[in-house]
Amino acid sequence: MGVGTSSARGARDASRAAVPRRTDDLADLGIDPDELPDGLVVADEQGRVICFNAAAERITGRSAEDALGQRLETALPLEDLEGRRWWQLTDPYGGLGIRVRQPERNLLLPGGREVLVTARYVRAEAGGPVRRVVVSLRDTEARRRTERSHAELIATVAHELRSPLTSVKGFTATLLAKWERFTDDQKRLMLETVDADANRVTRLIAELLDISRIDSGRLEVRRQPVDMGAAVGRHIQAYVAAGQPADRFLLRIEQPLPACWADPDKIDQVLSNLLENAVRHGEGTVTIDVTPAPSPREGEDVGTSVTVSDEGAGIPEESMNRVFTRFWRGSKRGGTGLGLYIVKGIVEAHGGVITVGRATGGGAEFRFTLPVSTPAYLT
Repeated sequence: MGVGTSSARGARDASRAAVPRRTDDLADLGIDPDELPDGLVVADEQGRVICFNAAAERITGRSAEDALGQRLETALPLEDLEGRRWWQLTDPYGGLGIRVRQPERNLLLPGGREVLVTARYVRAEAGGPVRRVVVSLRDTEARRRTERSHAELIATVAHELRSPLTSVKGFTATLLAKWERFTDDQKRLMLETVDADANRVTRLIAELLDISRIDSGRLEVRRQPVDMGAAVGRHIQAYVAAGQPADRFLLRIEQPLPACWADPDKIDQVLSNLLENAVRHGEGTVTIDVTPAPSPREGEDVGTSVTVSDEGAGIPEESMNRVFTRFWRGSKRGGTGLGLYIVKGIVEAHGGVITVGRATGGGAEFRFTLPVSTPAYLT
């Protein structure tokens, strides 16, 4: 350990000893300020910094050794979004004696980095002088990423809804205005287009509901025994019935498979998405392997693994880490880019894992593994 690090830690320890103890103090709770996820800066009655934790160092880019003992406005030179110096503007040690806090707001560090700041004024008695100023710092980058993601979601939804709804509106208005002018075949074609566009809107709404449940941790999994091989077979039969050649698919099942308890509807959703991606974006034979595999759940020896691979161009190496994010599209052949994000959420809600890589034939390879998840009353 370097001398600088040791002295900084010693200064922090000394500063914590100087802070008056209460029964609910961090030290009484066995919590080190450096363990807190948010930045913590504490100034004493003289306005000098006596605590500057590790998160504050990370957020501000300043070491605790440099900050401790400095005046608060020097150690933490904050400005509001209009360029005004924050501590001069708020005057924490002066002003009204009834003030107890500053609400959270966006402020700027030197260099223009934006942080969320909350301050608390600690007084020995109501209306008395300020004994401590406790400042909480939070990095805004995570919030900005969330806000950008929400904005992208809204833009994508608006774009995806506009096209089918415009089509539905156009065809229905035309039919209502000129019903007698069209033949039965023309009417059928227009109504079939309206039906297809309505299904497209319904699918998008279902995707949005799934995303909402995944993001909030409210995705419900109703477990039942699932025959994974039979489930894959049903999807293949549906593609063949829709016109895909039977030899486009190769299903291989390794027996014996462990019993698998999962939500059959959601597993169908996962299989449908992975097979659709392989058929639409891949080439050649689509191979589906259903095999036993080490369980991703601790305490279980074996789970069920499904691997879907094709012989297309595959996914570029630089895109591998973005495949399961929102709005990622493997090609320009349509889609919202939400399907694989939902697939990952469903698999993880089952306690499973999903990965992507390059298949032996050069195409994309998606593999998900589910734990057995047998209910306790059956074991």
